[in-house]
Amino acid sequence: MPPIPAPPAVPPAVPSDPDRPDPAPPDPRAEDHGSEEGDLREEDDLRDDAPTLPAVPPSPAAAALPDQVAACATLHEPGVVNAVVYRHGKKIGDVAIEHAGLWAQKPEHVVWIGLFEPGHDLLARVQAQFSLHPLAIEDAEKAHQQPKLELYGDTLFVVARTAQMAEGRIVFGETHLFVGRGYVVSVRHGPSISYADVRQRCEAAPDMLINGEDYILYAVLDFIVDNYAPVLETVTDEVEAIEDCVLVRNLTGDEVNRLYMLRRDLLRLRNAAGPLVDVCQRLEHSKLTVVDPELQPLFRDVTDHIKRVQSEIDTLREVLAFAFEAGLMIGQSQQTVITRQLAAWAAILAVPTAVAGIYGMNFSNMPELHWRYGYFVVLGAIVAMCGGLFWWFKRVKWL
Repeated sequence: MPPIPAPPAVPPAVPSDPDRPDPAPPDPRAEDHGSEEGDLREEDDLRDDAPTLPAVPPSPAAAALPDQVAACATLHEPGVVNAVVYRHGKKIGDVAIEHAGLWAQKPEHVVWIGLFEPGHDLLARVQAQFSLHPLAIEDAEKAHQQPKLELYGDTLFVVARTAQMAEGRIVFGETHLFVGRGYVVSVRHGPSISYADVRQRCEAAPDMLINGEDYILYAVLDFIVDNYAPVLETVTDEVEAIEDCVLVRNLTGDEVNRLYMLRRDLLRLRNAAGPLVDVCQRLEHSKLTVVDPELQPLFRDVTDHIKRVQSEIDTLREVLAFAFEAGLMIGQSQQTVITRQLAAWAAILAVPTAVAGIYGMNFSNMPELHWRYGYFVVLGAIVAMCGGLFWWFKRVKWL
């Protein structure tokens, strides 16, 4: 734990003067949010009939906290989406990164920090506040990790993959979660939906948020898994449209390429969602010191959602495989029909070609050439044979 910063200087109180206006009321955001020890002041120093003496400063840790909460209300730092402290499930206010560890140590308080693609310096400051493991920080900085759950002392490190549709393709992001007593740090990388909705829903249910970091972990994982559903719905609609086209016409080259890309994206989605089953089962059944046993059944619901997602992905991949194979089979069938038609017409045309070739030879001894009805007989024979072949090919449905 790094040294706690010194509290802000306490200005000396001004002696009471009946001609001076009343001092401005204190900032309501700073009321009831600090340490109880820091709010106690000796009332004997505040007398109406004597000049007011400077207030006795509280301990540095207790005195700094209320001022930090009020001062951070307008704090904006690159890479920091939110940094909020909660007490009894209710929001107290924003908190600076340098003071987050101090708030996390207070009983019945929880700090929730949201980061988006933070730099090395910012992660190092967060690491210093919560004594996070260097290997976990390295993973959170580099990203491109597979979904997993690791335990470093009393800190859980969870990696999950997010998914959403962008320009007709499934794009993937990554979320890293550090969970310990009194704090949750979420680190997002790549395309990812903001967790502002998760935070709002948690703040709207203080009776659940009172469970602290365990409930926040569940809410974030549940949000990630629930966002797989819109992706699957979009893919399902497109797959059904392509499947309908397969049965009425040949697939174009672009449609075949689209089938391949969708099947590939679904495989990547399955690889992203599948390992979360093991993560949630460990959170549900393992005796992790970080997770409250009473909240472990919540992760069973997330596990069920992931299994349904896996089932839908497998079904869609089978449908895409069928559509692809059906398209190929229909194309081959149509090619076979065309080949038969060409073969039938070639056989019909072979008759007059053969006859004309025979009688086109320049032999002097060909009696039919000098017969009076030879031309008509040969012509009639050609028509009869061609007509017979045409009838037969029609019968066998080659024409």
